[in-house]
Amino acid sequence: MVTGLSHVSIAVPDLEAAARQLHDKYGLSVGARMVNAEQGVRLAYVELGAAKIELMEPSRPDSPIAKFLERNPKGGIHHFCLGVDDVGKAAHAFAQNGVRLLGAGKPQRNVAGEPIAFLHPGDFLGALVELEEHKG
Repeated sequence: MVTGLSHVSIAVPDLEAAARQLHDKYGLSVGARMVNAEQGVRLAYVELGAAKIELMEPSRPDSPIAKFLERNPKGGIHHFCLGVDDVGKAAHAFAQNGVRLLGAGKPQRNVAGEPIAFLHPGDFLGALVELEEHKG
C-alpha cells in the first residue's frame, strides 16, 4: 500500500531566500517555481534521487502554510509525504484502522494533479502525513 517516502515539506517565509540558502550552503538546486491555488502555496522541489524536499511559501494569508508560519515565523518541517498506489484505497484502509483523514473526505490534488489526502497528526506520532498517489 505505501510505496515509500515521496517528500518532506518545509514551510518557508520566502521561497527565493530559501532556494538561495540551499544552493549556497549545500549546493542543492531548487527546481521550477509552481503555484497550487487549491492549497494556497507557491512551491518548488529539490530532487534527491528517490525523494524530494518541497519548499512551500504561502500564496494567500488563509493558507495552512500561512497559519503554520504564524506559529513558526522562521519556517520548519510542515509534513512528510508517503507515496501510495491508490489514495482512495489507502485512505479507506487507514480509516478502517481508526486513522482520521483531514478535509472531510473532500478530494484534493497536488500541483501535478495527482490525488492526495492528509492524515491527522494525532494518528501518526504527532506528525502531519500527506498521502500522494503515484501510478507506475
